[in-house]
Amino acid sequence: MRLFRLGDAGAERPAVLDDNGRAFDLLPLTADIDGAFLAGDGIARARRALEAGELPELDTEGLRIGAPLARPGAVICIGQNYAAHAAESGDLPPEQPVIFFKTPNTVVGPYDEVLIPRGSEKTDWEVELAVVIGKRARYLDSPDEALEYVAGYAVSNDVSERAFQVEQSGGQWSKGKCCETFNPLGPYLVPADEVGDPQQLQLRSFVNGEPRQDSSTADMVFPVAHLVHHLSQYLVLEPGDVINTGTPQGVALSGRFPYLAPGDVMELSIDKLGSQKQVLGKA
Repeated sequence: MRLFRLGDAGAERPAVLDDNGRAFDLLPLTADIDGAFLAGDGIARARRALEAGELPELDTEGLRIGAPLARPGAVICIGQNYAAHAAESGDLPPEQPVIFFKTPNTVVGPYDEVLIPRGSEKTDWEVELAVVIGKRARYLDSPDEALEYVAGYAVSNDVSERAFQVEQSGGQWSKGKCCETFNPLGPYLVPADEVGDPQQLQLRSFVNGEPRQDSSTADMVFPVAHLVHHLSQYLVLEPGDVINTGTPQGVALSGRFPYLAPGDVMELSIDKLGSQKQVLGKA
């Protein structure tokens, strides 16, 4: 089962795909896939309704696929969480998770146009595993219980403008992370129990059909359970919050590849979670 949202931006309707790839309407259960839906045991309710045949089938032909989660309360990002990416950035692996934020309005659909900001010469791609929180988490006792607070996972593209992030930062990264359209998400929110071990997923990215990143979540410096537990010691994670867990090596910041230009095409995928594709335009 995979949750997703269909329709024009700002007017998406919630839907679910069964294991045979058929789409069904979730409007009988919820107005949207959001924090309230997740906190209200929405995934289990959707599964029961789907198995009972209580949801009407949908014709998805010609419909835009939006981000699978509406209105995330927060988008919390982990920097340099793959040792090889830290190295290509000129840094040692961090001893503590590096945390920054993206504004929630950066989240767009998995096939929406990504806009290169005005004045940008260093727009970059980053395939990441997104963790979607399913219930309120504060001061968790240990990483052993942390995955119980995860509703599901999705593909995320933490698009970044490196000059804004590094050279014009003023000491923080958000200028290079919060530009319009800088967080394509989806196409699906896949329930955590259908993904299994989040540290056994392959991540890949391509630009104009050429391979860029090819790694595994097994290579994370801080695994998902550690991150959820760690974050809960410093902030309250709410249902519908998104954690971008970091990107592996193979980005333009490394100097091995050119930065993005209008007309370029990014393609990203993660095992079990699907793939996304964006064309670059101008802001």
